[in-house]
Parts: sequence; C-alpha cells; structure tokens
Amino acid sequence: MANKVHPQASVSDPSPAGRQTFTVWMKSLVCHTNGCTVFDSKGDIVYRVENYDSKGGCEVQLMDLQGNILYSILSKKLQIFGCWNGYRGGTNKEQPCFTVKKCYSFVRREIACQVTVGFNTYWIVRLGHKNQGFKILNITGDIVAEVKQKQVSSGVVLGEDVLALEVEPCMDHSLIVALVTVYGLINRRL
Repeated sequence: MANKVHPQASVSDPSPAGRQTFTVWMKSLVCHTNGCTVFDSKGDIVYRVENYDSKGGCEVQLMDLQGNILYSILSKKLQIFGCWNGYRGGTNKEQPCFTVKKCYSFVRREIACQVTVGFNTYWIVRLGHKNQGFKILNITGDIVAEVKQKQVSSGVVLGEDVLALEVEPCMDHSLIVALVTVYGLINRRL
C-alpha cells in the first residue's frame, strides 16, 4: 500500500502552539467501502477507517496504517437520539472505552454530542452551518480538537470531503480520530 495519497498534496498548515495537524479525506482506501483516510502534516497515512456496512453503518473500525484495529465503534440500537460505543482494539467489546450520545437542544435548535471517556466528559459542537466543521470541547469549554474544511496556503478551499483536523498536544490522537469518525457516522458521511 502506498504511503502517500494526494488530497493532502503539498499542504502543511502552520498550527498554533503545538497543535498537531491532520488531513481527513472522507474516502476509503478499500474499493467499494465507506470510510476515511487520515494523513499527518507530512502527507503520510496514519489512520484509516473502514465501514464495510452501508453509510451510517452499525460498526466501523479505526485502524493504523498496518491494519491494526485501534478502535471498534458500534452503534447502540433503540436509543432515541443515537449512541455509539468505542472499544479499544477489535476483540474485547464488554466495557467501552468511550461513549458518544447525540443530544438535541430544542431551544438553540442544534445537535451536539456528549462524549464520556472514563471520568472525563467532552462535547462535540457544530460550527455554524453543517459544512463549516465542528469542535471538541472539554468540560471547561476549552477546545481540544477542531475540524474544518481544508484550505491550502494559497487560500483555495478543497472539496467537502477533505477536512483539516487540529488536535491539542495533550490529547490522544487516535481517540480524537475515533470521535471524528463517530461524528461522521452521525452525519451519515461514513
């Protein structure tokens, strides 16, 4: 498998104070499947997500470049607003590592997601309109990751299927990519 693919092209975004920058290409490397591919700032593939089901499927896997399953993400059925559990690796599905619950604010007319990772709580909040991206906030409201449509240094905005992901240095990158994956499932982009 080639280590470089071209939605990243030549872009190495400068990021504020130690943030790690990734490019998320909402395309699978495997033919006829749904998924996405994640590149680091050098253009190397670091993660891939495969959804062998239909878009918005019940189970997806987040893998590293070698195909090792880092997280299995399963949709819980019979939840009114939706709930997803993330399990480390591909075998132990007894105790989830994280849970994402879709919430709806009737007052603000917006959808957000509550994320529980052990004793920590995070929120996934959409930025403006649907295609403007989203951010992941910790319980105190600090941004720990942000996803926006990718813009190259010349100012050209790439297609809706190419996203820029910035992650704070204190966060587990694979966990953030797993949460981005869940948000993609919620919006039926995977």
